[in-house]
Amino acid sequence: MTTENSVKTKNFSSRNNRRRDFRQEKPKDEFDSKLLDLSRVTRVSAGGKQMRFRSVVVVGNGKGKIGVGVSKGLDVPQSIEKATKAAKKNIITVPIVKGTVPHEVQAKYGSAKILLKPQIKGKGLVAGGTVRILCALAGIQDVSSKVIGKTSNKLNNAMATIEAFKIMKTRKQPLNLEKKEEADSEEEE
Repeated sequence: MTTENSVKTKNFSSRNNRRRDFRQEKPKDEFDSKLLDLSRVTRVSAGGKQMRFRSVVVVGNGKGKIGVGVSKGLDVPQSIEKATKAAKKNIITVPIVKGTVPHEVQAKYGSAKILLKPQIKGKGLVAGGTVRILCALAGIQDVSSKVIGKTSNKLNNAMATIEAFKIMKTRKQPLNLEKKEEADSEEEE
């Protein structure tokens, strides 16, 4: 009997080892994610109240790529997973020059207004909650920011920061546009 029990145990443990090996083979995701906001929302219909969870997730790789995702689900893990997938689909590239933003920029989304200013190296992130998280995940080390808008809504502040990142240009980008315009005007003549 003892040999049969040991045989069963070995087979069982080898099956578990195979499962563990399979789990470890998954490649590690290049993006770090941060849960920005989690709220309980209800919808009232004729049948009663329907409760869901809305989550706002920010993903970034620390090298200039960042995305924000919003999603609802019947339970918290489902909403977070859906929001993470949505954030990975909405990735933008943030121009970073020497660890800071290239120039001062102001952006608006809804009632949220954000001001981002470049800082000298070593100053650090001088920013409030939502903007600090987005800048850290984007890989910006030195920036000064101010939430000018009248809202404390984390989703609107995050989207305003994303709009500010989209507006930013590096010095090379406008020069390329000017050269193309000059080349087009020479071809027309």
